Amino acid sequence: MLLIGVAGLTLSAHEREQLRAPQVSGVVLFARNFASREQLLQLVDELREVRGDDAFIIAVDQEGGRVQRFKDGFTRLPALARIGAVWAQDAKHAVALAEEHAWIMASELRACDIDLSFAPVLDLARGNLAIGDRAFAADAAVVSELGQAYVCGMHLAGMAATLKHFPGHGSVLADTHRDMAVDDRDEDLIRRDDLPPFVDAMASGAEAVMLAHVIYPSMDALPAGQSPRWIKNVLRDELGFAGIVFSDDISMAAAQAAGGVAARIKAHHDAGCDLILACQPDVVDQALDAVRDQAPCDPERVATLRGTVASTWASLEDNPQRDAFIAHVRALADEESA
Repeated sequence: MLLIGVAGLTLSAHEREQLRAPQVSGVVLFARNFASREQLLQLVDELREVRGDDAFIIAVDQEGGRVQRFKDGFTRLPALARIGAVWAQDAKHAVALAEEHAWIMASELRACDIDLSFAPVLDLARGNLAIGDRAFAADAAVVSELGQAYVCGMHLAGMAATLKHFPGHGSVLADTHRDMAVDDRDEDLIRRDDLPPFVDAMASGAEAVMLAHVIYPSMDALPAGQSPRWIKNVLRDELGFAGIVFSDDISMAAAQAAGGVAARIKAHHDAGCDLILACQPDVVDQALDAVRDQAPCDPERVATLRGTVASTWASLEDNPQRDAFIAHVRALADEESA
C-alpha cells in the first residue's frame, strides 16, 4: 500500500521497524540516500536484508537532466527534451536515442538491484514549470513514439515502466511542486492532446501509471490522484489499464490540499491508487498509523514491478554496445551545454 522514504545513507533501527510493516510495499530513494555506488549497494543490501520478499520494491527517480538522484559512478543522462529536440531533424535517430537512454538508465539501476525508476515522463511540454525539460516534446504524436521506445528500452534492461504523470500536466503554468495546478481546458481537448501518449505506452506493455497532482475542472473538481473518475472510470474502465496505479508523493506541498496525512492517504486509496508514495521521512509514522488496519497491496501485483534480468557492473563495463549508447547520450548532453 505504501512506498516510503528513508532519511540517510544507512537504515536506522526505527526505519527497519517501519519497513517490516506489511503495509509497506517498498521504498523510494533520493539523492539524500546516495554518496557513492558502493554505499548505494550496501544500502540496497540492508533493505533486502529487512525485506527480501517479492512484495517489496526499491524505486527511484532517475529520469536524467535535473531529476537524476544517483550521479557519481552512473552515466549522466540528458533531460528527455534533448531527445525530443532531435526528432525534427531525424525522427528515426530520436527513437533510437530514447531506447538507448532508457536502457542505460535501467541497466545501471538493475546492476545495483534497484527494481524501478519512475519513468518515462509522458507529460507534454506545454509550459508547466514542474515539467519543463523533463518532457520529450509538446506534440503528442512525438511523445507517443518516444515514450513507446523508452518503455522498450526499460524492458530490455529488465525494468518495469511507470508512465507519468497521468493524465498529463497540460498547459498550466503553476509549479505543481508548490501549488496545486489547475487546467481549465474542456474535456475534448484533454482527451485529444494529453491522453494519446499514455494510451500508446500502455499498449506497449507498461506495468504502472503514476497520477498527477493536477485538477481538470471539466472532468472532476478533485486532483487526478484523488479522483475516482480519472482512475476508475477513465484509466481502468475506458482505457482498460490493469496494472499498478501509483499516487505521486503525498508529502509534496501540492498534495496537501486534501488535509492531513491520513486524509490524503484515504483520498488516494479510495480513488483507486494501489501504491501511495510517502517520500518524506517525517510523514512516514503518520502514514503507517493511517493504514495499520488496511490490507497490504496484493503481493502478486507488487511482484510485477520487481526487476528481472540484471547485468553486473563488470559485465556492463565490458559491453561495447553500452559504450556506443553512452557516447550517443553524452553527445546530447554536450550539445545542451554548448
